[in-house]
Amino acid sequence: MALDQSFVGRSYPPTEPPYEVGREKIREFAEAIGDANPVYTDAEAAKALGYPDVIAPPTFVFAITFKAAGQVIADPQLGLDYSRVVHGDQKFAYSRPVRAGDRLTVTSTIEAVKSLAGNDIVDIRGEVHDASGEHVVTAWTKLVARAAEEA
Repeated sequence: MALDQSFVGRSYPPTEPPYEVGREKIREFAEAIGDANPVYTDAEAAKALGYPDVIAPPTFVFAITFKAAGQVIADPQLGLDYSRVVHGDQKFAYSRPVRAGDRLTVTSTIEAVKSLAGNDIVDIRGEVHDASGEHVVTAWTKLVARAAEEA
């Protein structure tokens, strides 16, 4: 069953509590993706490039925005069958890097709902702001709920 088009434009409340970005989380993430750039692990290297502390790799914010998208996924009125969902696409537009010490919230909005060959496709935009309200990054996530297999 196709998802309801009236959900396009629906926003969900900002995530609570704010996600506190720690140096160790950044280091662990950089290590996990195999990126040895010192701005992710060495505060002095980051400061030499003008940052107040270590910064996070660009894809670090996925964990925060995907968790926030859980509000959309769990919305029973939307009717998304998460057991059939695969991650279709991801992109980011940064105002500034995520840095250690940030306290981030995410507001998720459904940007598009469509059906293609029996697959339901949902595009979710996550607006990430710091504790002062400054925009940090916008993340777009495309989820595809695969069509049910015929018996």
